[in-house]
Amino acid sequence: MSSYLIRGGRALQGEAVCQGSKNSSLPILAACILCEGAVELDNIPEITDVDATVKILSWLGCRITREGTHMTVDASDVTTGEIPDELMREMRSSVIFLGAVLARTGRALISAPGGCEIGLRPIDLHLNAIGKMGAKVENSAGVIECTAPEGLKGAVITLSFPSVGATENVMIAAVLAEGETVIRNAAREPEISDLADFLNAMGARVSGAGESTVRIEGVKQLHAAAHTVIPDRIAGATLLAAGAVTGGNICVRGLIPAHLEPVIDVFEQAGNEISIRSDAVVLRGPKRLKSVKTVRTMPYPGFPTDIQPPVTAMLCVSRGTSVVIETIFESRYKYVGELVRFGAKIRVDGRMAVVEGAQRLYAANTLTPDLRGGAALVLAALAAEGESRVDEIRHIDRGYEDFSKTLSALGADVRRI
Repeated sequence: MSSYLIRGGRALQGEAVCQGSKNSSLPILAACILCEGAVELDNIPEITDVDATVKILSWLGCRITREGTHMTVDASDVTTGEIPDELMREMRSSVIFLGAVLARTGRALISAPGGCEIGLRPIDLHLNAIGKMGAKVENSAGVIECTAPEGLKGAVITLSFPSVGATENVMIAAVLAEGETVIRNAAREPEISDLADFLNAMGARVSGAGESTVRIEGVKQLHAAAHTVIPDRIAGATLLAAGAVTGGNICVRGLIPAHLEPVIDVFEQAGNEISIRSDAVVLRGPKRLKSVKTVRTMPYPGFPTDIQPPVTAMLCVSRGTSVVIETIFESRYKYVGELVRFGAKIRVDGRMAVVEGAQRLYAANTLTPDLRGGAALVLAALAAEGESRVDEIRHIDRGYEDFSKTLSALGADVRRI
């Protein structure tokens, strides 16, 4: 088991470069299955969720070469549509393979996905949409089998919730379907637009990505292409929060600042000075942060649920009382009990957390419950007096590339043991 030893109390200073987007890379890698040729991808982050995705691609018959953040995926020899249970359980987003495998082979046999337990993420939206496209869906004892031996058909699909995963799965499945597919109440996240750009680079006909209605006109086949994944807005925002919680002065480069607008607004309400450049955000933290009246997570372009835990950690050392309302995942507050170990004053009532800012935090030994909750614990440790230990950082490795190295380069005292 790996852990972080963190000696807090140092204001972060300097520049960091944002990694490639985890939430873009995973669906884009799955979509490579649609192309019977070699796809070139850049800015793929070196994280364990990508490693798990590569295992699935290899199992399906893809040939993969990787050098740092550059990856080549050749899916010419994909023949099977069956993914073993042990591979599916390694990450929650493995369900994104459903649409890709079904469109390529006419059959997908998968099990319920694993990953962080931050709340219910039912895949009914995925299965209902695939069913409307003509697939036969059987779900029994956690094993899901979808078949479409004559191919998928275009359909009008209205999502009851703008699910990112369901939108991506339908987009991928619809690319090679016969006719036009229309997704209404589609997710609008930047990662949706990035996936559409990749699909279109391979010859797909996707329009409206980033809006509430997405249209996909099916094509016969796709061709090889090259694509660079967008920056990871969640990782970038986490670094900015680390600068804020320590009263630091940092610049995060390689960002698309427009993707961070709802987060930047909260940072400014908390008293941080923000400067925006073409591809960077500069944050100068105050001596002590101010409370924020309300932080409410919402689908994009609202405040993202994935940055809620790090921002809550930031608010733990603010002056006054803040209210955080989580509308996406009902079990997202599992990390709060660990924050309390640092001396944080937080009360949770259902989907609401009331954060009473503390004058200071103190070192603690803590256990990472999930990916973003783990990032919150690291931020608390950076602000705390003394040396803290954060265990089970395998969760953090799922989404943050060389997190300790990045923080150390900004002046943090972080050791991985």
